[in-house]
Amino acid sequence: MGPMLLLLGLAVLIGEITPLTYRFNWKVKVSKVKVCKFAFSYATGMDAVKKTAEVDIVRLRKYEVPIKRVARNLCLDPALIAAIISQESRVGLLLNNGWDQGRRKFGLMQIDRQHDSLYGTWDSEEHINQCSNILVVAINEVRARHPTWTWEQQLRGGICAYHSKIGNVQVYDEDPCHRDNYYVDNVIRRAQYFKRHGF
Repeated sequence: MGPMLLLLGLAVLIGEITPLTYRFNWKVKVSKVKVCKFAFSYATGMDAVKKTAEVDIVRLRKYEVPIKRVARNLCLDPALIAAIISQESRVGLLLNNGWDQGRRKFGLMQIDRQHDSLYGTWDSEEHINQCSNILVVAINEVRARHPTWTWEQQLRGGICAYHSKIGNVQVYDEDPCHRDNYYVDNVIRRAQYFKRHGF
């Protein structure tokens, strides 16, 4: 898939949302997305995510330029990168000198310390770039393993696979989100919010 198609696919997923429908130029009902099933109702989930996103976007502004630069270079939507930063570390709020409470994961996008190398400081563009590259690889691996899935399913699966990869857990089965449907829904809803607010 070319860079422009990858960007278009991300735009489809992150586009404006109405209850039970993702909207870009066409509608896709959430119930038809088989990669991840919703773990909570739309209203409750969106309210909680919106409150968190409203707080996180203030801290995200500090990283807006590097996020957008990395996104442009990798042909990712910056709102998706911002959403993962918000989901993983609350934009650094949950970190102690760049580490999570158990000192197992590092940085804004929370990469596992067992990875071969950690690039840059915890809030650097190098760190954002490293983890965003992991996201691209995860999406492409899901696409290769599941060529018959729709693009939306592959992208959602890629987000789940990213979550497994940064935790250094290499697990792929028919449903990469079998235990992480809450994670992917939260990331997408945050991305939708950030997209509407300049990312």
